[in-house]
Amino acid sequence: MAITTRTITIDAPRVGRLDLVVRELAETSRSQVKGMVDQGCVSVNGKPCRSIGQSVSEGDVVSLTYDDARRYKENKKSWEDRTFSIVFEDEHLIVVEKAASVLTVPTDYNDRNTLVERVSLYLSHSRRKREAFLVHRLDRAVSGLLVFGKQEEVADALIEQFKQRKPKRLYSAIVAGVMPDDQGTFDSHLATGNNLDQYSTRPSKDTERAITHYRVLKRLSDATHVELTLETGKRNQIRVHLSEAGHPVLGDQRYEPKKATHDGWVKKRIALHAKSLEFVHPVTGETLSFESPLPTPMQKFMAGAR
Repeated sequence: MAITTRTITIDAPRVGRLDLVVRELAETSRSQVKGMVDQGCVSVNGKPCRSIGQSVSEGDVVSLTYDDARRYKENKKSWEDRTFSIVFEDEHLIVVEKAASVLTVPTDYNDRNTLVERVSLYLSHSRRKREAFLVHRLDRAVSGLLVFGKQEEVADALIEQFKQRKPKRLYSAIVAGVMPDDQGTFDSHLATGNNLDQYSTRPSKDTERAITHYRVLKRLSDATHVELTLETGKRNQIRVHLSEAGHPVLGDQRYEPKKATHDGWVKKRIALHAKSLEFVHPVTGETLSFESPLPTPMQKFMAGAR
């Protein structure tokens, strides 16, 4: 058995997804990379990597130790669910990737199969009944990364981080039209209308300040791929800010729906994805970073638009 060890220090072009770095080191498939992670072959800055969804930053040292002749198999999951996939889990918290068209929590209509219900059911699968404690939400039409606490005190500690605007949250969106500026900030006070839609208005005791930073990733002929950073996390704030700027998210049936239509976007979802999440583990103190790849419908749109 010939054991190979390969190490790389992350430079600017390699910042982002760990799985792509490991694929480069091993020159192998994504499934093999997942197996290497599951079998403990990968470490970042000397610490074992526990999730293929982990992201890496400039200066991080990634090490891969493996047998080139061995086939590394992914750990078999005993739980499958269409509403979410597991990105990371320990005894204190769980990070999941929510599917589009799934409610995070029930509304007043007693909705079934919400994300919090399905994650709670998963946590109870092999043990006595357990509850997933909500930390933050995603709109029903939005896919991407969310964290839940397994204990109420863990969730409370994470909620406090969000209140202090400490977690880093990045979103990818494809919006209608060509945005003229390479980057900028939307800063407004949001109010709720009679139809429960949000809109920007003058500051008052009934409004909430919402701040969204954006950066253009790619301009297409009649659409723009943008990256958005949330400084605050108000309901619908990305969708409101982009629609009010004249560039609604493709497929958005709530905010500027006529402008949000596009011949190349026919999915029953909007082109908005929570792609990155970073926070401090409230028990271990470790900084955890997770990255979720662009959903297939958005990838296909970008490829076709070229």
